[in-house]
Amino acid sequence: MSMPPGPPTGPPRPPYGAPPQGYPRPPGGPMGGPPQRPPGYGGPMMPPGAGGPRPPMPGGSGGQTVNLSHRPSPGMMGPPPGSKGPMMPMRHPMAPMPGGGISKSAKKKKKLADKILPQKVRELVPESQAYMDLLSFERKLDSTIMRKRLDIQEALKRPMKQKRKLRIFISNTSFPAKETPEGSEDPSTTAWELRVEGRLLDEDKKADPSKSKRKFSSFFKSLVIELDKDLYGPDNHLVEWRRTPTTQETDGFQVKRPGDKNVRCTILLLLDYQPLQFKLDQRLARLLGVHTQTRPVIISALWQYIKTHKLQDPHEREYVNCDPFLRQIFQTERMKFAEIPQRLTPLLHPPEPIVSLP
Repeated sequence: MSMPPGPPTGPPRPPYGAPPQGYPRPPGGPMGGPPQRPPGYGGPMMPPGAGGPRPPMPGGSGGQTVNLSHRPSPGMMGPPPGSKGPMMPMRHPMAPMPGGGISKSAKKKKKLADKILPQKVRELVPESQAYMDLLSFERKLDSTIMRKRLDIQEALKRPMKQKRKLRIFISNTSFPAKETPEGSEDPSTTAWELRVEGRLLDEDKKADPSKSKRKFSSFFKSLVIELDKDLYGPDNHLVEWRRTPTTQETDGFQVKRPGDKNVRCTILLLLDYQPLQFKLDQRLARLLGVHTQTRPVIISALWQYIKTHKLQDPHEREYVNCDPFLRQIFQTERMKFAEIPQRLTPLLHPPEPIVSLP
């Protein structure tokens, strides 16, 4: 049974090109035509930016606009605030230079592996061995330069050493007995006085008026004067001076004693070494050729002896295989490098004093 044509039943279908129900409608007509103005607005639609200022939004007094500054492209760097210079393009460290070269930072990052020739190239070109020898020599030269640079930096940190001559003057004076007036209870006796003084020989030539001269006692750590024990007894024959944190420096020392006989005396002066120096054990001093030196110099001399005689263990590099001489001194077959300062301590003694005999 055929139905006569008539209007379709059911809900109306949306026009072709319109979004389904529940989705927002895009600007423009149903078929993508010119945009339509919402109800309540009169007049035709104007393209953006045309027709002067836009009318105020409904329900408000007027819209507020915010000006956004232009954002530079990733390859451009803007000048800092307040500067007047032009913007300069940023360059990647590995980017080629305008002249076709490579920047210095890229050259520094070039590894040694990039310089080594592949094995196949070395087999095809026998003359490439000379190039590999040059690379090996370059590595050794770089390590030597670096080591010398570190030595220079360490030397600059240390104070400069100057050799100066210290002249010591030892003199004695005798004081005869004075006549005792009649009725005096304390008769005077003969006495003598010993003086120990000194100064730097070139101090007068290079003297700076603004600098004070160094006192004589500042060169020494201790001074001992030993007199004749038979004349002055076991309790009065030693005169000692030792440096303390509160010591007042002086230009000399003097000792005064009664007597009119010749006195045998011995003067012992112990220098104040800066940095500290030590006297080596006799066997170790004969082996290293060092008598009195600082601890770093002694350890360096021992390390030089180990390198010269190839005593470092080839498999365990932190160990030293002692030869018969080191075995006799350190009483061990092998030792670690970290143990050397500890094993050296009992072999280091205070330096010998300067002795002045009569």
